[in-house]
Amino acid sequence: MTNGEPVSLGLPALPPRPVAERRVSRQIQVGSVAVGGDAPVSVQSMTTTRTSDVGATLQQIAELTASGCQIVRVACPTQDDADALAVIARKSQIPVIADIHFQPKYVFAAIDAGCAAVRVNPGNIKQFDDKVREIAKAAGDAGTPIRIGVNAGSLDARLLRKYGKATPEALVESALWEASLFEEHGFREIKISVKHNDPVVMVNAYRQLAAQCDYPLHLGVTEAGPAFQGTIKSAVAFGALLSEGIGDTIRVSLSAPPAEEVKVGLQILEALNLKQRRLEIVSCPSCGRAQVDVYKLADEVTAGLEGMEVPLRVAVMGCVVNGPGEAREADLGVASGNGKGQIFVKGEVIKTVPESKIVETLIDEAMKLAEQMEDAGVPSGAPAVTVS
Repeated sequence: MTNGEPVSLGLPALPPRPVAERRVSRQIQVGSVAVGGDAPVSVQSMTTTRTSDVGATLQQIAELTASGCQIVRVACPTQDDADALAVIARKSQIPVIADIHFQPKYVFAAIDAGCAAVRVNPGNIKQFDDKVREIAKAAGDAGTPIRIGVNAGSLDARLLRKYGKATPEALVESALWEASLFEEHGFREIKISVKHNDPVVMVNAYRQLAAQCDYPLHLGVTEAGPAFQGTIKSAVAFGALLSEGIGDTIRVSLSAPPAEEVKVGLQILEALNLKQRRLEIVSCPSCGRAQVDVYKLADEVTAGLEGMEVPLRVAVMGCVVNGPGEAREADLGVASGNGKGQIFVKGEVIKTVPESKIVETLIDEAMKLAEQMEDAGVPSGAPAVTVS
């Protein structure tokens, strides 16, 4: 209490500051999405369909868009894929980047098709350097940015001979060499990535790259692995770089459905306060002090509030040690014990309910708070579920 008035212990009026100031970089425009400069970090993914199957590709893009994806990349290994780009680029709700390997002619096809950007992998395109003048002119005339995407698995043979393997220095030299070729022709609408499957090598490569150029950077741990392993590797690498202000777009590469990549990417940004949160569940990991099934309660509350758009922090706590404090500091919370739970709303106990009614009560109260927040015009963000 302060001067007789209750103290608000919910979400702060202003969002928390990010962990670091963003690196100063050029800004480019990828369709409707600004990248670099002071633009928010955006989340990308890539379709797994054959691009030539226009219906299936557009359906997957729609699913990615619904999951929060902001930019999507589509593969273009064949002429049939190139022929499909114009329809896909026109009908997609989010900017489409054409991913080009091996054949320079598809770069020109993607530009002509109206793709929002083109990703090229110089190590995989024969005589790519000889085509830079033509590509720079076509992309410049169309206003199409180019992503120079260097991968450890497809590094130019010259650099492999020089460095022995895909070291951070080799990745950076490859990227900056290609960028310099475009610069010679006055083209600077460039984004760069230097991906590696080892997070430590990847982080060191991006740190070096960030210190040597002002282009926006696309972060990725390539071939990160199955969902669990890939999530850990990406979170570690992205967290290290983004916490230093490095990174303008991200793609979590998982051996999992693309929407899962987006989900992980969004939550990484939210954890670093680089994106406004929606629902946040704070729940204890449980221990011998717990007197209720915390895992079950947390899962049921999360499921019951899925899709909530407003930034709401809900604490689900299982004992009297940290429970009351965490529940009091959330927008809504429960401190459980002895077969019952104390329900807190904005720091105040409003009722005590039996354990069997905890989930139902929390969901009801959350809906009331969400309605009040929506009426007050509280902006929505992206979903975040964290476990303390």
